[in-house]
Amino acid sequence: MKKSKTFYNMFIPILLLSMVLVFSFGSYIYYATIGSVVERISDSQKGLITQIRNTMEQKIQSIEYAFNTYSTTKSFRDVIQSPMTADNFEAYRELNTQLNYIASMSLEGIQYSLISLEENWSIRNGSLSRLTEEEQREIYRSYIEDDKEGLLWMKTDHGLRFVQALPMYSKVKKALAMSDISRQTLDRTLHTKPDASVFILNKQGELLYAASSGGDALSHGQIRQISERAAEAGMPQTGELELQGEEAGTVTAIYAKSAYNNWIYVTLLDEQEVSGALAATRIGLVVMGVVIMLLIVIAAYVLSLYLAKPLRKIQSRLAGSEEPMQKDEVDWIIRSIDSIVTEKESLENLMELEKPKLETQFMLNLLHNRLNRAEAERSMERFGYAAGEDTLFAVMLFQLDSYGDRQPSDKDVLLLTVNKLVQEMVPPSGRMLPVVLNERTQATVLIFTKDSAHHAQKQILQYAKAVIKATRESWKFSVSAGISSLYGDILSSKEACEMSLQALHQRLKLGKESVIFFDDISTDMQGPVLMHYPAELEAKLFDAIRLGDEQEISRYLYPMLANMMKHSRHPVNLEVNLIRFVNNLIQLEQLIGAEVLLTPNNADLYHRLLNTRNPEEIERILVEEVIQPMVRTMRERTNQQFRSIADKIAAIVRTEYDQDLSLDSISDRLHYSPNYLSSIFKKEYGVTFSDYVLNYRVEMAKKWLVETDMTIKDIAERLRYQNSQNFIRSFRRKEYVTPGEYRKKMKAV
Repeated sequence: MKKSKTFYNMFIPILLLSMVLVFSFGSYIYYATIGSVVERISDSQKGLITQIRNTMEQKIQSIEYAFNTYSTTKSFRDVIQSPMTADNFEAYRELNTQLNYIASMSLEGIQYSLISLEENWSIRNGSLSRLTEEEQREIYRSYIEDDKEGLLWMKTDHGLRFVQALPMYSKVKKALAMSDISRQTLDRTLHTKPDASVFILNKQGELLYAASSGGDALSHGQIRQISERAAEAGMPQTGELELQGEEAGTVTAIYAKSAYNNWIYVTLLDEQEVSGALAATRIGLVVMGVVIMLLIVIAAYVLSLYLAKPLRKIQSRLAGSEEPMQKDEVDWIIRSIDSIVTEKESLENLMELEKPKLETQFMLNLLHNRLNRAEAERSMERFGYAAGEDTLFAVMLFQLDSYGDRQPSDKDVLLLTVNKLVQEMVPPSGRMLPVVLNERTQATVLIFTKDSAHHAQKQILQYAKAVIKATRESWKFSVSAGISSLYGDILSSKEACEMSLQALHQRLKLGKESVIFFDDISTDMQGPVLMHYPAELEAKLFDAIRLGDEQEISRYLYPMLANMMKHSRHPVNLEVNLIRFVNNLIQLEQLIGAEVLLTPNNADLYHRLLNTRNPEEIERILVEEVIQPMVRTMRERTNQQFRSIADKIAAIVRTEYDQDLSLDSISDRLHYSPNYLSSIFKKEYGVTFSDYVLNYRVEMAKKWLVETDMTIKDIAERLRYQNSQNFIRSFRRKEYVTPGEYRKKMKAV
């Protein structure tokens, strides 16, 4: 797949930067490793040369101390002054024994010699010989004359020679002690580490010993550099020196200076050891660098693809195609963004033209709490509304009380009329845009300052009365207003709207064209909600409905609704009472067999009643749409139903006349109210229930008086009178004679 320019613009810099970082990091590790390795080897070499110095000093001190000690003995003085002939065998053996003892205290393989300057003889490796004159002159010239030092170490063709004139602390030297240390002995003693280059310089800077196993050697110039640097004040006893070579570059020398005789012990830093130690490091760094570079190439490739992919997607989206053009995406996207910005400016111009609609939507969102704080503040600033710390707001709602001579279907037009009146009568500086909140409410957010808050209620009242007056006089319909408390947070507009609605609920008690402030009713709405329901008025109303008596219905319905509204301190009370009333109407409908509330036309009755805050409208809905249809239905069925009910009551009386009878007990059995049964019975039989019972019992008493011998007391008990006197009074009031007189009269006939 062909890669875009953006891909290479990212891939190549990432790759180059990564390579530079890897190279720099690898170089840093390599040189840091070299320094560490060199330091470690240098410390090892310092330890080695210090060990060599200490070993050599110990041997030298042993030799010098042995001869110095021996030179102070009487045996030494006697031997030196002895001519040492064959006759002096004992003296020779003792001297040879002493030399062997000195040899045992120092290095093995050292040849010791003692020369008597007074008697001109020498003992070398156990052999006694006389000195020739030539040998004597050579000895004096080399070791005695020209104020030679009494103790001398010098380099010979075969190694090192120690020469000491004895006695040491006497100006007159009588003997010379010599110790010849062979090269093999020095190599064996000083080579504590294989392949080590060791050099020894005396305090004059002369090379006494050189052992170069690895081919390293010190030039005269390098020896001079070591001597000069070591002689400088403040130089440490052990350290490193960078020596300038005559042909090659610098050489690192590790030295240790002896405080005993100022000899300088030198070894060279083993370049082969350093190179060997770094060989594995170099290979590892090369392998690591190659692996890292491969990983970086892969990572740079993947990362570049990943970073370029969003740009490809953006180009694809902007181009409206899944296969964007193979070109510089960034340049293409920039041109596309320029085009989008141009379109955005055109859209903003269009939005400016649509600003009134947007402002209306903003107000609806604000009153329904569909905005966060940032959106609200941005919109307030955009539409030019004040929202400072000293700004206060209030929500004013209008709802329709009556439609005048218009139909309910015209309520949208009426609400728009109210909205227009608010715009005209409330100055723009004192409000936000008025809107129609829903199908029954118009809303306006009023604006005040804290300085004007004390007369805000008065100002709002003027606005509300002006709108109410205009709707009544000019448009022939009525509205009521509900006003919330003042609030400072614009996001609390929804809560303020709820306050205004709560205030509007109170117009059921106050009547139409009311201006109600929430602050005035909030105290009345506090405390427990005590339910009051006019059950007695409802029972009488239901009886009138069953009887189909329209006059009785009007007599009880309006007082019942007025009672509900009067005792509904909280809107919840009225809503609950209305729901209860409708439920009871449905139960009554089911009992009497009417079909009014259960029809589809009245399916939304609950919703309509709860959303209606006009007492006149509530009465109209209940009377015209519910109760009158039920009365008409009942009127069509009254004759047959009433007669049937009345006959059932009469049958009960005729059957159970000798038991305790009351209209209450019969109403429980027939599932009607006592008043309802009393009305039906009187309408059908022309007498009250009690009179009918009395008449029937009197007829039964007359029959028993004529046909039986039962006493008057027994008849009274049988007919459930409390005493016979009550029976006699009832019978006399009905027949105008007492029971006894009636019996006598009928038997006499």
